[in-house]
Amino acid sequence: MKLKSFIMAALLSAAMPVAATNTIGTIVYNLGDIDGNFKELHTDGFTSCEINWNRGMCTPELAKKIKEASKKYNIKVTTIVGVPGHCEWNFTGGPQTIGLVPEEGREEKMKELKEMIDFCKLADVPAMHTHFGFIPENPNSPEYKSFIPVLQDLARYAKEKDILIYFETGQETPTTLIRAIKDSGMDNLFINCDVANLMLYGKANPVDAIRQFGPLVKEIHAKDGFYPDRNNPNELGREVPIPTGAVDFPGVVRELKKLGFEGAYTIEYELNDGSRDYLVNTRKYLQNLIDHE
Repeated sequence: MKLKSFIMAALLSAAMPVAATNTIGTIVYNLGDIDGNFKELHTDGFTSCEINWNRGMCTPELAKKIKEASKKYNIKVTTIVGVPGHCEWNFTGGPQTIGLVPEEGREEKMKELKEMIDFCKLADVPAMHTHFGFIPENPNSPEYKSFIPVLQDLARYAKEKDILIYFETGQETPTTLIRAIKDSGMDNLFINCDVANLMLYGKANPVDAIRQFGPLVKEIHAKDGFYPDRNNPNELGREVPIPTGAVDFPGVVRELKKLGFEGAYTIEYELNDGSRDYLVNTRKYLQNLIDHE
């Protein structure tokens, strides 16, 4: 090739848009038919998924099926997701029940979270993620000081197995979550940013939160909703289908692109049993944003 032609080809190549490396997925809850579920995901154009933790079903045999189906249908499994123990998803019972912040039930929850990490290793899944609870805003509080060593213990266990841990956003402000990760001193703790939860719990605007989290964000839960109702401050805000809520999804995608985000957008839909039509249409909506924002 002549030098002039070579330069022109290089310039044209540089001007062409680079294909997005993000995957779009959803959460697999039905573990009884992994092959069928992954086949459906592939048919519907999804390229990744999370596996919902089920203590009784997450066996070595299931791990083998997940690996086989992942390879067969080219579906990347990004995390094993679960929240062990009794949880009350509100502002009154939540602080006493969710995650590892409450001391009551912590030992059994730790045992189960370590089982999730073990299953990640068996199934070749790079990360597990969970809600850790209402992390205290005050770093000098006994609850915060009690929580950090427990977090370090779990993170060390995961690090020995080369597994990442993701905090799912929701119960704490971005600053508090970043502080807990930094105070742990561990380098395998990151964030699954549930953009709706930030609003449902009244903690942050999602675009601002992503800007603050920066490269700590490894995955996005694509969900929509509103801030809590001022007339009912004991209950979370209301979830609604994407894009009918207050989450600025175009802004979210633009901010993630600024960060060079290459992770998964995982659609989490807890209304109407996650209908297939909704999931397919929302995948197309997100893909359009990723391609054009």
